[in-house]
Amino acid sequence: MESSQTFRRVRWWGAAGGALLGAIDIASLVWLGVAFEMNGRDVTLLVAAFFGSSFTLLGYLVGWAVEARHRERDAAAVIRSQSEAIGAARARVAQSEKLAALGQLAAAIAHEVRNPLAVIRSAAQGLAEGRTPDAEAERASAFIMAEIDRLANLVNSLLAFARPLHVEPRSVSPGELFDRALLLAADELTAKQIRLARDESPALPPAWADPDLVCQVLLGLLANAAEAVPPGGEITLGARMNDGAVELAVTDSGPGVPQELRERIFEPFFTTRPRGTGLGLAVAKEIVEAHGGRIVVGERPGGGARFTVQLPVARMAA
Repeated sequence: MESSQTFRRVRWWGAAGGALLGAIDIASLVWLGVAFEMNGRDVTLLVAAFFGSSFTLLGYLVGWAVEARHRERDAAAVIRSQSEAIGAARARVAQSEKLAALGQLAAAIAHEVRNPLAVIRSAAQGLAEGRTPDAEAERASAFIMAEIDRLANLVNSLLAFARPLHVEPRSVSPGELFDRALLLAADELTAKQIRLARDESPALPPAWADPDLVCQVLLGLLANAAEAVPPGGEITLGARMNDGAVELAVTDSGPGVPQELRERIFEPFFTTRPRGTGLGLAVAKEIVEAHGGRIVVGERPGGGARFTVQLPVARMAA
């Protein structure tokens, strides 16, 4: 609407400019002593009207041509942006369909694999606990159970990725979320002698979130941080208000995430770890976005990674 009014102004300013130019032209000729007569009569006003109307029409047409050129340019820009948006939307739809099919396949495979894994693990554990202990058998059993546990984790990750999310949000404080996640991660952090720090802003409002799902996200971020930092490293849990949302941050003193990988690490099945599944951060992103929030990764001052989760403020506190 504003653009159309601007174009109309260009058209009429062109007409006004033409009229002014015609008037100046006639006035200049009169000032120079040029007389306009026809059959002995003074026709200066008639000539002035003719020149004025001619220049006005010329200015109007020039303004109209400029307007048409701008309209064509704007229309081309709109068509180009719409084409790009349509292409991006098609790519997202194709990716969603691909992930949906992949999720169904993953769920089917996971269900088929879970029961045999449980049977194999039970047999390996029974072998290790037999009446005639043998060092080689114990090592083999321990290896079998460790690999089965790894496969079981993969199965659980596949199921978590394929299973539709059911979010039951309620008012929950950031401190409560941190306490629950740290309680579950305490053994792993203690085993690596990791120093833990908490930085929570005072008087933070509660978040509107599903405590179980958000705790799952924090637990996964803590596990990733514990794997990234060297023994004796540091992990910091932080909470503050940012852009009207409750922001939870997990920061570590590890090597950090390279800039070129910061978008890809949230893609399903993308991993930089030899034994990783590539689903942990994808599931975390799905959980956070189901809350209407967002998760991003950045750099810790001095080196290291900083994962930030933004959640909406609880309704009763908003």
